[in-house]
Amino acid sequence: MDGWRTRYFPMLAEFVQSGNHNVRPDTEYLLQELRGLPAETILEHHEESVKLLLSYAESEDRMTFVHRSLLFVTELLFSLRLSDRAAAAKEQAETERLLASASAIHSASMEENRPNTFETVLQHMDTGVALFDGAGNLRFLNVPMSKMLQAPRRSLIGSSLYQLFFHANLQLTIRRSFLRMYKEMVRYRKFRGEFQDANGRFLLVSISQIEELDGDYLVSVKDVSEYKQIEQAAFQNDKLAMLGKIAAAIAHEIRNPLTSIRGFIQLLNPYLKEVGKQEYGRIILSEIDRANDIIYEFLNSSKPSAPMKQQILVGLLLKETVLLSDSEALMKGVEIQHEIYDPFLTIAVDVKQIKQVLLNMIKNALDAIVETDDQRKGRIVITSRKEGKYALITIRDNGKGMQRATLNRLFDPFFTTKEAGTGLGLSVSYRIIRNHGGTIHVDSQLDEGTEFLLYLPYVEGKE
Repeated sequence: MDGWRTRYFPMLAEFVQSGNHNVRPDTEYLLQELRGLPAETILEHHEESVKLLLSYAESEDRMTFVHRSLLFVTELLFSLRLSDRAAAAKEQAETERLLASASAIHSASMEENRPNTFETVLQHMDTGVALFDGAGNLRFLNVPMSKMLQAPRRSLIGSSLYQLFFHANLQLTIRRSFLRMYKEMVRYRKFRGEFQDANGRFLLVSISQIEELDGDYLVSVKDVSEYKQIEQAAFQNDKLAMLGKIAAAIAHEIRNPLTSIRGFIQLLNPYLKEVGKQEYGRIILSEIDRANDIIYEFLNSSKPSAPMKQQILVGLLLKETVLLSDSEALMKGVEIQHEIYDPFLTIAVDVKQIKQVLLNMIKNALDAIVETDDQRKGRIVITSRKEGKYALITIRDNGKGMQRATLNRLFDPFFTTKEAGTGLGLSVSYRIIRNHGGTIHVDSQLDEGTEFLLYLPYVEGKE
């Protein structure tokens, strides 16, 4: 039976990496399987295992691995030879010959496993690579895979698949993601798939069994988050283009009849007053105005007018915006704070459009705070500072926050979580900021709040 081969490598790897001086007690099972085998067979498999260990070892660890591997096989051979004490003296010469042979193996392995060009390339790929044997033991992983798992390679090599699910050096979130991927691949027999981990990264995972590797399983993991962002940006632009066509088509079809209806209602107002129904006329006019506002948002979302840029101090822009929002915030019991870290920070923008963006985000923050269940004091903090070549404006609230699924669709046209919302405010804001050469980022945690980060190119203004 070749079960000892499967058991040998994990025990050797654990002994080499642990730093203990004695082979662990449960090697007795291994010894029982090795008894009766030719010593050359054991040494041949040991040589293969040592070469594998040295293939992933750091250059400064190779000498230690060689010495500890020699210690492992020495204790193993002595245990096998001394099991029959009567024959120990007779076989002393044979034992010394075997140990000399083992020492020669380690010296040769040390020379053969010096870093080469192919190993260097493998260790510096942008793809994580791991190799499992047929029994599920981890035989190799490169540096990128170690970084993805956030654990040192030496602590993982030799672990079985089951041990990795409960490995102390792996974070709980990583182990859960690992287990989820494994279950999904086993359940649906998928050996290539895209997964999202707890940190929001998109990982492309593939498993292949290669005949040239004697049936071992090669696992590769590539972080495709950047490609995903490019794909989502392209998808977003496609949706905005589609929205533009819809808006252009409906604007003329609806706006003109609404204008006519509004004019006739105004003409009917004197007759409505005579019968005491003037309130009906007021409601009709307000609803027509609301419909016109929605159409205006449609037109802006399809193609906001070209920005009429002028230089303005960011601090002055924020002060004016806060003044416009203060009354509504007071009515809802929310405090708005703003901090200006650079009073001379200047941007060149269409003031009307950027105010529209800021007011929209402040209104969303107010709504998020009002919808919270607890009685904590509502607070919105607005700050501005210079970051690289951009002026960074942040709007942070302590409202209800958002789930990741909501964040992923936040700037989609027509997507809204509000009962009376149109789902156009943030998509319009996104387009306006992009037209100014800037970007928007959002960070949110459930029950903790949301932070919008607006990056706009700054200009050298006069103090």
